[in-house]
Amino acid sequence: MSDPQQWLSSEGEKWVSTVASIWIQCTSGSSYAFGIYSPALKSSQGYDQSTLDTVAIFKDIGANAGLLSGLLYSSLSPPSPWLVHLAGAVQCFAGYLLMWLSVTGALPRPPLPLMCFYMFLAAHSVTFFNTGNVVTAVMNFPHNRGTIIGIMKGFLGLSGAILVQVNLTVCGGNATSFILLLAMLPTLLPLLLMWLVQVRYTNGGDDRKLLDRFSLISLIIAGYLMVIILWQNIQPLRYTLHIISFVILLMLLVSPISILMRSQLKGMSAVESVSLNEKSLLESDIDPLGVREQIVNYRISHEESSIKGDSSVYRQLPTDAHDVSPIHGNNSRGQDLNLSQTIWTVDFWLLFLAMACGMGSGLATVNNISQIGGSLGYTSIETSTLVSLWSIWNFLGRFGGGYMSDYFLRSRGLTRPLFMSIALAIMSLGHGVISSALPGALYIGSILVGICYGSQWSLMPTITSEIFGIRHMGTIFNTISIASPVGSYILSVWVVGYIYDKEASSRGTKTCTGGHCFMLSFLVMAFAALVGLVASFTLHYRTKRFYEQTIYPRIHNPVAR
Repeated sequence: MSDPQQWLSSEGEKWVSTVASIWIQCTSGSSYAFGIYSPALKSSQGYDQSTLDTVAIFKDIGANAGLLSGLLYSSLSPPSPWLVHLAGAVQCFAGYLLMWLSVTGALPRPPLPLMCFYMFLAAHSVTFFNTGNVVTAVMNFPHNRGTIIGIMKGFLGLSGAILVQVNLTVCGGNATSFILLLAMLPTLLPLLLMWLVQVRYTNGGDDRKLLDRFSLISLIIAGYLMVIILWQNIQPLRYTLHIISFVILLMLLVSPISILMRSQLKGMSAVESVSLNEKSLLESDIDPLGVREQIVNYRISHEESSIKGDSSVYRQLPTDAHDVSPIHGNNSRGQDLNLSQTIWTVDFWLLFLAMACGMGSGLATVNNISQIGGSLGYTSIETSTLVSLWSIWNFLGRFGGGYMSDYFLRSRGLTRPLFMSIALAIMSLGHGVISSALPGALYIGSILVGICYGSQWSLMPTITSEIFGIRHMGTIFNTISIASPVGSYILSVWVVGYIYDKEASSRGTKTCTGGHCFMLSFLVMAFAALVGLVASFTLHYRTKRFYEQTIYPRIHNPVAR
């Protein structure tokens, strides 16, 4: 095998895998588009709002209960992300197809529990796509895991806005046709690309530079989508302009190929140069430092790691869980722990509590943002704009949380739980701003809450991989993700819903108008975010030495993995 070919089979495949994962993420967030097709679901099935909310709860549970996807990924050795993607594709197609057949009347109207199952199945596919892409990306870029998770989670956050543009262009905004589109597009794309998503760890010197280019592209796409969303909500576009704007969006989404091609050409050129030097050394009769043996050993180890799917990215861990005793102290940090060991640690429950308060209050906000706008006298266009822009703020938080935590960890040694604490403090402020009901408060508050909510989706998996190890990362971070629907259910039903109904009934109506409708609810959620702040800051205090002595040196000395 020639050296350029060897480069293409390792370093090149790592970047091909990254681009394929990004594209899969771009269509994986079908659960974020529930508000687009829910009216068709409601009218065709004769649901009232509370019944539709019940279906939505199963959507949230399915999209966050990713334990099975994590267990599947962890059980595959060497890692086989394509099997995880395949399982997700089957669920996505089955769930949305059965839903579409029910909405169109091709199947008899299903009872509510069965429709909830369809919704759960469709939303559950998101966890498989996300796990297959995120965990593989972390294995390929273990020393830039914050940035790569931010990119992957960021594109997942943008996928809702991307799918809306596909709906407007391909389906003409028809909600029923959109359900069929969700059965097809997020299924076919992973089936086509899943073979390219592979674990190929190489310690590339240009990793950071190339990841920065991917980051720039993601920011450009987010900015473009924000402009299009605002334009469409202020002045509806003609169909011709829809086509043009959609073609530009496709060109932007395809643009990562240019980075891939440039990196491959540069890599092949560099390897050919090194090969000439190796050849001259091997042909020389003088070998005082054993250079020949070093080159041969390097090639053998490199080829073996490629054949094994680079399973060396896993740190050493006993193959049998029973070989490791339950861990209660701090010496376990950085080891590859499984779920049963992790749940015995204080760090796990601190992270779970922080996520229940942060993600839960953020999800409760977006689920009620239209109703909040209505009670404050916002027009339908204004509330629609708020809902549409949430995906942009969500993206900025996901990307920014990963990228900035990487930057400051690398330059200042600041821990990621500290960044989570900062995000929760700002989120608490955002909830307080919304509760004030001042003019423009909902705009400012939704931006603060949206960005901080998104940041937790990149910080939490990154922290999980650093404290509990990479090997069972998929299982552990998907288990912690369950905190999001748990916190959202408690705050949405027991706090927001209860207080809203109480305020409305006190005036003898079912609809509440005025700032008082949600003021107390958001004060409670501000307090909940502060509770999460205490939990995350406690985690920062407990892991500060670990980051200083283990994570920080590992980032600055990638060879010592």
